Amino acid sequence: MKKIIFATALLSVCSLLQAEIVKVYAAASLTNAMNDIAKIYQKQYPQKNIVAVFGASSALAKQVESGASSDIFFSADVDWMNYLINKKMITANKTEALLSNQLVAISPQSLNIIFKAEPSFNFGSSFKGYLCTGQMESVPAGKYAKQSLIKLNWLDSLKGRIVGTDDVRSTLAFVERGECAVGIVYKTDALISKKVKIIGIFPEASHHPIIYPIALTKQGEKNLDAIQFEKFIKSSPQAKSIFQKYGFNIQK
Repeated sequence: MKKIIFATALLSVCSLLQAEIVKVYAAASLTNAMNDIAKIYQKQYPQKNIVAVFGASSALAKQVESGASSDIFFSADVDWMNYLINKKMITANKTEALLSNQLVAISPQSLNIIFKAEPSFNFGSSFKGYLCTGQMESVPAGKYAKQSLIKLNWLDSLKGRIVGTDDVRSTLAFVERGECAVGIVYKTDALISKKVKIIGIFPEASHHPIIYPIALTKQGEKNLDAIQFEKFIKSSPQAKSIFQKYGFNIQK
């Protein structure tokens, strides 16, 4: 009997040792949703070990390119996913456009700023101080913001007043603290904060579609636990419900 108990215990230990860590590199705007999804998943599969790294998709893609250990890449735009495909870090036909989002302007709750998404509206004169958004040449939220500001003919009038941040959550923090009077973030980021309010929504036609593609990296394709977790993110009712809870739109 003792030998049977010992053998059973040994098998349990071995199964735990065989469970690989799954490293997920995900856009900062996915922080709350992905943390919730990981908790539910690990409750169902206690032996699984999910480690999430959040940041600007641009910074994360560069880390993956540099050899950082990553199994799943979940980007806030298609460009950075394509960047890793071109770098042979991700297999092209294994990406999936999973979510979409909206681009909004926010301000601290205490301010009353008028916003009209029209080229004829002088947005720069509607508020004092700075406008924060992601770095416009790399961070997806900043890239979308630049496209909209150009489309609405507002960019030139805001020169010298735009603060580029490392990622969309940094933008949110700047506005929450009142260091920026206006921020351009995703709708999902604005909804998680009680310190800011949405003052306007940028027309979808003013920027490229805000799509969140997900894919296994070449490393992740060899990790059975990563394959299982990616499937859970993409197709489980629990994950879908969490994404919708935070304001994301499911692509299919």
